[in-house]
Amino acid sequence: MELTEQFILLQAPNGAAAENGRKLSKKGAFAALHRTEDDTLYWADCAGSGKNPYHVSVDWTDKDAPVCRCSCPSRQFPCKHALGLMFEMLAGKSFEIAEMPADIAEKRAKQEARAAKKQAEAAAPPKPKKTNAAAQKKKLTKQLEGLDMAERMASELLSGGLGALAGASAQTYDKLAKDLGGYYLTGPQISFSRIALAVRQVQKDPDQASAAYGEALRVLIALRFTLKKARAFLQQKLDSGDFSAEDNSLFEALGGVWRLEDLRALGAYRENARLIQLSFDASFDEAKKEYVERGWWLDIDSGEIGQTLNLRPAKALKYVKGDDSRFLLTEIPTLYTYPGEGDRRIRWEEFSTRALTDQEQAALPGLAQPDLAAAVKLVKNQIKNTLAPKFMASLVPIGQIGAVGEQIVLEDPKGGRIVLRDRLEDGEDHAAVGRLSLLPGPIPAGSALFGLIFYDNSDHSLCMHPYSVVTPAGILRLQY
Repeated sequence: MELTEQFILLQAPNGAAAENGRKLSKKGAFAALHRTEDDTLYWADCAGSGKNPYHVSVDWTDKDAPVCRCSCPSRQFPCKHALGLMFEMLAGKSFEIAEMPADIAEKRAKQEARAAKKQAEAAAPPKPKKTNAAAQKKKLTKQLEGLDMAERMASELLSGGLGALAGASAQTYDKLAKDLGGYYLTGPQISFSRIALAVRQVQKDPDQASAAYGEALRVLIALRFTLKKARAFLQQKLDSGDFSAEDNSLFEALGGVWRLEDLRALGAYRENARLIQLSFDASFDEAKKEYVERGWWLDIDSGEIGQTLNLRPAKALKYVKGDDSRFLLTEIPTLYTYPGEGDRRIRWEEFSTRALTDQEQAALPGLAQPDLAAAVKLVKNQIKNTLAPKFMASLVPIGQIGAVGEQIVLEDPKGGRIVLRDRLEDGEDHAAVGRLSLLPGPIPAGSALFGLIFYDNSDHSLCMHPYSVVTPAGILRLQY
């Protein structure tokens, strides 16, 4: 096991917890440092606010996913004491070899039994999940009632015209969004929250009215489409009595949440995937009041690009573990893929990491699209879908990057060109085009550019927001 500071930071639920753990180590809060002879368990006492120390341990049975235990009352996991113990290890402190404490041995045995049961269940054919038909019928009926209210409000907004937004009250849409929460329609609920944000933007800054109207129109079109299709979708399920999850984008659009067992039942998974992260970014979704940590990943066997999303509600931020940039190859026994098109969300439970070999790294640029024309074709097909985002992650080959007038342009080896431009929706902190000039030297031949190809409403063109440069020798990130 090779312990690094980055690894410890990745285990922390937030930066404050990691820093507090580091301080505990520096001030000598730990005593009675012990480890097992096989180095799979480290434990110690840590001085706390009371007269009795906390008993803290880190179990390294799985070196990529250590199990942290502590007798403190903290709701953060791992707590600062467990993180501090890792910093003690990183500092090279002396741990005396001892027999494993009986209570930890018992907990480890139970943990191993659970892991074995879980592995057996994963290997077995998926069993149909029993559903409470009465509860599901009640939920569907309630959703259909909520659709009536949402459709009335959307129709009123359309008939009044988006120009009426400037005089509308944001509270009206906020109230509707709140009311829809009782009808199991979190998707439309969020849509009206976004419209309320557009109303506030128009009222706050009339100069930005055009952009606000554009965002409100995009949301309204997607909402109308969702409401129209949802009625038939929900009514069919209610009439048929089939309440199982379906491979249908409307499920998420209405606010459905996919569980891994549902994805497995649909066959939406594959075995033994190998992924490398191309980029990572974090943003705050004002409508949902949550932080969104997004990783973009490349499957080094298939060339497919997927995204991971770590959602951290603002109200529970300190209790939800944050994600971060990953630089090692991630090997995944079972990779789950969400239904949809294009930039599909991916998830996994178990994984291991290792460094890319020189041969694997050199092969990454070759996984790019054949040329810009092929990438643009895929993007155009996706953005035709009303429910799909108006962008798509793409890896495209680089011929050269340079200025054409006042614009920065990517030209592929075949002469195809696309303007490189930052997406305004991502905010100033995501601006990356200007950072291309900070790269250490010329971009090596045979490299590729990863980023989002998006539709820019300002001039009705397709542009590309660059995220990272993938070379035969490494990945140069323009963000995190």
